[in-house]
Amino acid sequence: MADPTNGTRIAYLTGHYPAVSHTFILREVEALRALGAEVSTYAIRKPSADHLRGPAEVAAAQNTFYVLAAAKKIAPLLRAQLRLFRQPKLYLATLWLALQMRAPGLRALIYQLIYFAEATIIADDLERKKITHLHNHFADVSANVAVLAAKLAGTKFSFTLHGPAELYAPERWKIGTKIHHADFVACISHFARSQAMYFSDPADWPKLKIIHCGVIPGLYDQPKSQDSDRTHFVYVGRLTAIKGVRILLEAFEKARTTAPNLHLTIVGDGDDRAALETLAKPFKDQITFAGYQSQDDVAATLASADAFVLPSFAEGLPVVLMEALAAKVPVICTQVAGVSELVEDGVNGYIVPPGDVDSLASRMVNLAAEPAARRAMGTSGRAKVVAEFDINVEAARLARLFDGDLSGPPRPEPLAKDGQA
Repeated sequence: MADPTNGTRIAYLTGHYPAVSHTFILREVEALRALGAEVSTYAIRKPSADHLRGPAEVAAAQNTFYVLAAAKKIAPLLRAQLRLFRQPKLYLATLWLALQMRAPGLRALIYQLIYFAEATIIADDLERKKITHLHNHFADVSANVAVLAAKLAGTKFSFTLHGPAELYAPERWKIGTKIHHADFVACISHFARSQAMYFSDPADWPKLKIIHCGVIPGLYDQPKSQDSDRTHFVYVGRLTAIKGVRILLEAFEKARTTAPNLHLTIVGDGDDRAALETLAKPFKDQITFAGYQSQDDVAATLASADAFVLPSFAEGLPVVLMEALAAKVPVICTQVAGVSELVEDGVNGYIVPPGDVDSLASRMVNLAAEPAARRAMGTSGRAKVVAEFDINVEAARLARLFDGDLSGPPRPEPLAKDGQA
């Protein structure tokens, strides 16, 4: 199969890979490989066993270069510093860039020196594998390492801008500096691109492209298995404060006074789980905590869902919403960041103000009472995902950028396998 990226050898770097909450990165890598691209994966640290929920995740972990694991052997770390003698100007110039990118304070300085050391290890491996383009997901810690590693290795550099975390502290993460050093930036939404424009030099705006995270629509095209005696709501995500699950529990309690036959399945784990389970005890078997699930298990859970709910206080453009809509499940979500670029209020779901218990409860009652509306919204939602959030099409758009074609519009056309549009 021809390589649409014209022989570009691509490396992907993230903080940890694979991760159960970042399956979209695994899908993107697999989609690029399916197009014929050569992609190597790197991560700063190994994921725990909880993140290896399926064969794809296990295989990815076995074939990923882990930086901290390499550094613990000492020899690779010391060998990487020999670059100081081979390329002293480049080594010192990159070290100076690292220092310029640091946040204020001694602690930040120490960490930035650690990031530089990690970058030297990655750069050595990039050169050994003849990698020509290093791409990083997210613009925070791993991007600090990536921009330095790419400079040391003489490779092209790009990153995917998600939010919300990086956008909370753009100065700390030097978003503008990273955009300036990047060959391109894949922004997951128009909203993310607008924030990148705000924090960067207008001369760098042509680099800002819109590449959606995506799903495999066929994975979620499963026979529906809803229980006619109850309305089954599903939440999928981390169990942490920013996701607003406590608001969901309050809304669930309020909604069931009007619609008593509700059930809620909470898929995921996190530091708030124990407290949430305690809060959910009065609901007994009406709420199920399912823990982490593999991609296939999430698809099966969604096949049993009547509606999906995501009450987050902040998001980028949630992939779990794409998964639910691909499964023909209407969604209730909050008006944050780029969510309205996916969810059309009253068309494929409902959008409510973040933190508003009454609005969330009201929409849960609406969907519980209107099975015909649920079906219509689900059909509309799947059509939206198939048209705009298919990972294979998004990977082909990304392939055009890896091929070096940055001259087109912010939303690039997919690159075919023969290298033509």
